[in-house]
Amino acid sequence: MFLTDGVPSFPGMTGTHKDTTITRRRAIAVTGGTVAAGGLAIAGYQSAFADETTATATETTATETVAASASAGSSSGTCVLMSSVTEGPYYLDGALVRKDITEGKSGVPLTLRITVQDTTESCAPVAGAAVEIWHCDAWGYYSGYTTANPGGSAPAESEDGSTADDKTYLRGYQVANANGVVKFETIVPGWYTPRTCHIHVKVHTGGEKEDGTYEGGKVNFTGQLFFDDAVAEQIFELEPYSRHTGTWTKLDDDMVYDGGGASSGLLTLKPVHKKDPSKGYKGSITLGIDPDTENTGAGSGGGGGTPPSGAPGDAPSDAPSASASSTESSS
Repeated sequence: MFLTDGVPSFPGMTGTHKDTTITRRRAIAVTGGTVAAGGLAIAGYQSAFADETTATATETTATETVAASASAGSSSGTCVLMSSVTEGPYYLDGALVRKDITEGKSGVPLTLRITVQDTTESCAPVAGAAVEIWHCDAWGYYSGYTTANPGGSAPAESEDGSTADDKTYLRGYQVANANGVVKFETIVPGWYTPRTCHIHVKVHTGGEKEDGTYEGGKVNFTGQLFFDDAVAEQIFELEPYSRHTGTWTKLDDDMVYDGGGASSGLLTLKPVHKKDPSKGYKGSITLGIDPDTENTGAGSGGGGGTPPSGAPGDAPSDAPSASASSTESSS
């Protein structure tokens, strides 16, 4: 591999993005105080996703870049198999095939571009690979586990005022094009104890799109994508992230990230506006996989620690469900 680089808005929530394809499973009655003024305008998303207006030119450039990468990788020996790590306890089957996974969840916009390469075939792009991602919202909550305490002090997930479906938000698949490339529109994740800011990823091959999701085939790679501490720190000072108070984990102290840079999942991040992080980021990474190998990440190691508890309190101590082991690796 070459190492390259979420329907009403709740006042003050950062960068609310409407996805008209998703229906809320409940009507939210928001109680308590209001969120402080401030946050992203819709223009932030328009800026972060502006590259879609030049899709033809972008894909042409991508073709040339991937071809050059494959050639150089085969001759220089720099095509590297990515390190697989635990999938964590928050994985759910049946994520939807879609580009925009926000469902109205607020946060700093993130355009995520992932290129999948075959480490056994001179870094050739893996066309048709299904890339699946999932991550927490700005306050540290995962869909499917919205009562799990993220640690520190955070509003209840239901207070975000979004239209998000509590079983599906911030989860999705995309199928790679001829260049092995997929793109997602999402937000930068928040944090929860004891993990650093991260996104989960799986790469599937051999299956097909069915009933709005992806079925069959096998999982070739299970990993996590990470954010530079300096970027995360700037973002966590913005609304709505700033309403989650406490101490977040830096990269060097994370139980999964091993310090290997891009080969260990560290994203290359570029701000949409250098002086205003609230406008969003463009993140990219290349994943080198072996299409003949299966690696689901279920039950694998990685020293992820214990996930947040579903009970109130400041210090997470148990798994999301009563039956889960307290020694299970963290998401």
